[in-house]
Amino acid sequence: MPDPQLDAIDRKILRVLQTDGKISVAELAQKVGLSPSPCSRRIGLLEKAGIIKGYAAIVDQKKVGLPISAFASIKLERQREEDLDRFEEIVARWPEVLDCYLMTGQRDYLMRIVAADLEAYERFIKDKLTRLENIASIETSFALGQVKRSEVLPLS
Repeated sequence: MPDPQLDAIDRKILRVLQTDGKISVAELAQKVGLSPSPCSRRIGLLEKAGIIKGYAAIVDQKKVGLPISAFASIKLERQREEDLDRFEEIVARWPEVLDCYLMTGQRDYLMRIVAADLEAYERFIKDKLTRLENIASIETSFALGQVKRSEVLPLS
């Protein structure tokens, strides 16, 4: 299904939902200038079109015992389509990997991995990442602190 054209009301709905996914339809409707029924219909259309992909709680990783954020740059030996697909299929199953991007430049992938401590990260590297075929190199940087994190897209 092609993405529908987003009008000003759709963008308002998305802006509000990005900052408060638990808002009631009645409150949302009031904020965007609609009655609840058409607002609910629009939300349904945005979900059906895949523009709204889901709803989630934002959890503080430190408070749940995962204070380490590691950024691993991965270089593959070969970049054939089947090699990229295989790598991506395996990495998608690993819960420690929160983000993984196919990149341009010197490295093929950049991943954000969370861990309880350095030993847990080392186990992840030894037990999972280095056991994959086609890995040429892994370079890791550790985050010292988080300056900004956001899932809110800058919708005009």
